[in-house]
Amino acid sequence: MIAHVRGRVAAVTLSSAVLEVGGVGLELMCTPGTLAGLRTGHEATLPTSLVVREDSLTLFGFADDDEKSVFELVQTASGVGPKLAQAMLAVLSPDGIRSAIAVDDVKTLTKVPGIGQKGAQRIILELKDRIGAPVGRISPTAAAAVAPWRDQVTQGLVGLGYNAKDADKAVDAVAEEAGESPDVGSLLRAALRTLSKA
Repeated sequence: MIAHVRGRVAAVTLSSAVLEVGGVGLELMCTPGTLAGLRTGHEATLPTSLVVREDSLTLFGFADDDEKSVFELVQTASGVGPKLAQAMLAVLSPDGIRSAIAVDDVKTLTKVPGIGQKGAQRIILELKDRIGAPVGRISPTAAAAVAPWRDQVTQGLVGLGYNAKDADKAVDAVAEEAGESPDVGSLLRAALRTLSKA
């Protein structure tokens, strides 16, 4: 098992990166978010997962250990192979996957190419007890820093039955009202008004 790879980034393509390790160029299959953080000629350390098949050895690289562990866990669901697991991480952050599974959000999972309604339901059923709660980590592609009030308002909306995607949109819509010392109750009411108009 190759746990991680550290070396100079020799090349970055649309779906992979080549890291030079001890004179050998190792190709790592990566999500667009991970690739965006790599620069040719710079040193990089990527956690990795080696997938062994009868006819191939494929090394997958990740931005962090959390991404790697979610990649390996979702493959324990029937019908999810490494390519589909990587597609899930390309579309959703590790916490996005955890949230979707935790709240039975089939719609969010079906945004991933290759996952249909039944596939999403099966993934939720098989992983719900094992994937754990969102850990509140920010993916490298997340633009805005997550303030504590955002989490509280999002969780409040999800608790009221809204899906995570709509909750996030409503939170973004009321973000300007937060100010220095946000009142979570007021922001939750404002987010609910936003959702009722939609």
